[in-house]
Amino acid sequence: MKQKSVNVIGAGLAGCEAAWTLAQKGIKVNLYEMKPKKKSPAHHSDMLCELVCSNSLKAARIESAAGLLKEEMRRLGSVTMMAAAETSVSAGGALAVDRELFSSYVTEKITNHPNINLISDEVKEINFTDEIVIIATGPLTSDALAEKIKELCGDALSFYDAAAPIVSRESLNMSKIFAASRYGRGEDDYLNCPFNKEEYTDFYNALISAESVELKEFEKSALTVYEGCMPIEIMAKRGEDTIRFGPLKPVGLRDPKTDKRPWAVVQLRKENAEGTLLNIVGFQTNLKFPEQKRVFSMIPGMENAEFIRYGVMHRNTFINSPKVLTPQLNLKNNKNIFFAGQITGVEGYIESAASGIFAALNAANLFLKGRVLSSLPEDTMLGALIGYITNENVVDFQPMGSNMGILPSLDVHIKSKQERYSALSARALNSLDCYIKSNL
Repeated sequence: MKQKSVNVIGAGLAGCEAAWTLAQKGIKVNLYEMKPKKKSPAHHSDMLCELVCSNSLKAARIESAAGLLKEEMRRLGSVTMMAAAETSVSAGGALAVDRELFSSYVTEKITNHPNINLISDEVKEINFTDEIVIIATGPLTSDALAEKIKELCGDALSFYDAAAPIVSRESLNMSKIFAASRYGRGEDDYLNCPFNKEEYTDFYNALISAESVELKEFEKSALTVYEGCMPIEIMAKRGEDTIRFGPLKPVGLRDPKTDKRPWAVVQLRKENAEGTLLNIVGFQTNLKFPEQKRVFSMIPGMENAEFIRYGVMHRNTFINSPKVLTPQLNLKNNKNIFFAGQITGVEGYIESAASGIFAALNAANLFLKGRVLSSLPEDTMLGALIGYITNENVVDFQPMGSNMGILPSLDVHIKSKQERYSALSARALNSLDCYIKSNL
């Protein structure tokens, strides 16, 4: 008997994209999500597609890696890009969203689609006999299902992701803070808390001596901090100027009160459309909550800051994709089982969502025609990203986000970085358009 539907496990960004892509092709989908019955330590909302860490979807310009990937997603019918367009908030050259409106939009789209059956229950077994299934349970896969995935894929790899605190705007001392975007890009979308040298030194010393949440023994042995989401206190311990040349860099900013560049700057970005909630940019942390209050209140203008959410650090798990996955994101030893999202080793919101689209396109083709699609062109951002995580020659596999460095070089040398990136983006979109015309 022919399979009547495709199963998707997990309703985060990758799972929602997968379910939407399948449903739009007329395929019935059973979408399994353990919320609201059960939540991971990092999840708080009952809605689908919850953004756990930042509300930023990275750069918007097509000539950037993240901007290019987002445009590729739009051309592939992405539901999260539809949601982002409807729920965006000002963030300079980045695309940021009101996270509650974003999740609400996607939840409504998914739950109201006639081809999607949302099943609110925890999946503990992968027992979809001879049925096509996409596993998109993300970095916070439940323990029971993680054990079953280990049986399929071998030992899982783990690292830990860190989220930044959120503060209320009304609690800030705006007499010490100024609004501006670096180099004048955007419409003063960031609030900037400027340090002088003495203030920075005091803050730095407090930060590196603050008390962190103690990890359990099994966590210590598995802990590998991913560079792209490193806790601010760990980064600071690398040297006094490390964060001053990182997330606290003052370049491109001038304090209007002194008409000088500050010694260091902490930036705050809108967390919601109204701008009443602000994310402390780059301040992912594992400090204890009282320590976050004590140390981060030393930031100029944040002396009496109200913390709406403290930073947290949580487990992140991914499989050894180069060993077990094909470039179509299904298992080498079981063509009916696909993986998508951060569990594959793609790093970031949009990367996770994009992988969900491609996994679903292959699952749809397998469902309808009995075969998967050809690989994406390697000169597209999504094709290069999937090529990286499924490349058997990768040594010491670690998560990868979108970046221009994974794209093949151009046939001609272009010295200007901006012009080179523009040419890479144009080539990618042309290749994707040809792929869509031939395959989809």
